[in-house]
Amino acid sequence: MLVWLLKYFPNFFERVAGVSTGDSQVFLTGRIALATLVSFATALIFGPYAIRWLKKRFRERIDSASQKLNELHAGKRDTPTMGGIFIVGAIVVAAVSCGDLMNRYLLQSLVLVIGFGAIGAHDDWIKVSSQKRGLTARDKFAWQWALALVVAVLLFFLQVEKPQGLDLVFPFGKFVLPLGVFFIIWAAFVMVGSSNGVNLTDGLDGLASGCLIFAGFAFAVLTYVSGHRIMAEYLSIAHMTGAGELGVLFGALVGAMLGFLWFNCHPAQVFMGDSGSLPTGALLGYGALVTRQEVLLLIVGGVFVIETLSVILQVGYFKLTGKRILACSPLHNHFVLRGEPETRIVIRFWIGAALLAMVAVASLKIR
Repeated sequence: MLVWLLKYFPNFFERVAGVSTGDSQVFLTGRIALATLVSFATALIFGPYAIRWLKKRFRERIDSASQKLNELHAGKRDTPTMGGIFIVGAIVVAAVSCGDLMNRYLLQSLVLVIGFGAIGAHDDWIKVSSQKRGLTARDKFAWQWALALVVAVLLFFLQVEKPQGLDLVFPFGKFVLPLGVFFIIWAAFVMVGSSNGVNLTDGLDGLASGCLIFAGFAFAVLTYVSGHRIMAEYLSIAHMTGAGELGVLFGALVGAMLGFLWFNCHPAQVFMGDSGSLPTGALLGYGALVTRQEVLLLIVGGVFVIETLSVILQVGYFKLTGKRILACSPLHNHFVLRGEPETRIVIRFWIGAALLAMVAVASLKIR
């Protein structure tokens, strides 16, 4: 919207374009910052209204597979859930206001966020309106894969035109694996996997939202430098023309999560739900695919990776031996059952997420 409006003032537009150093015609850094502020303000201002509306219709039902965990979290019962609705709303408002809507990366990512948000909202609605625990695993994965494959195909035709656009690039050792048409399956896998990684992490007040702030900031940097020809060349990373515009969306993600965390910090006034965790996780995966930094996604989203692995290992080990590695999975629940205070667990996970984000960004210079 902002870019479109500026084009109605040709003299000013040309002056701004003349000092822009990236592949964007209008101040990209300024728009990223503005998108962060707009999404933060949107979440903060409309959050109380959204929470009151959700409280009347969608309240959390504590019903995990662990009876002891249910007892420990009994105080969270009836807390409004589906807060992801106003997270997605804040992201979309900021992206539409500050982004270049002619950019295909931006449009695809908006489709992804809204689509995964809808899947998550449907899952949340089933949880609060019935005795079920949401969509079945099969149905949930089917919807995620269907949407991810559509976006992956669109991304394939956009990336195929660019050098290294379909290559799996390893950040160390300059090893490159051309994926060709298999990029489509790989891209869908990355988006679905990242989406579910964030979903598994969303179990304590402020845990997922705080970690997403650091991951979102890291990808705002990664998309910006990937879309900047000079910086990409200096850092020896793949240059993807137009990728910088995704920095606006990741700025919006950071702002929305900061605004949401205002209400989600302990004791939470609202929960994110699948309507927030699924789209934000998918967006991280999409950013990694565009910048060809899937390997760095493992570092940036290290907390989400560890949480996911803890579930896989717990289930696999139990099926093989009948014994458990952890008291309860995902990993954060293991610490809850050990008696660690919730705020201590969350803040330590935040510290880990912050350190991992810094390591990932710093690694750009040591190739």
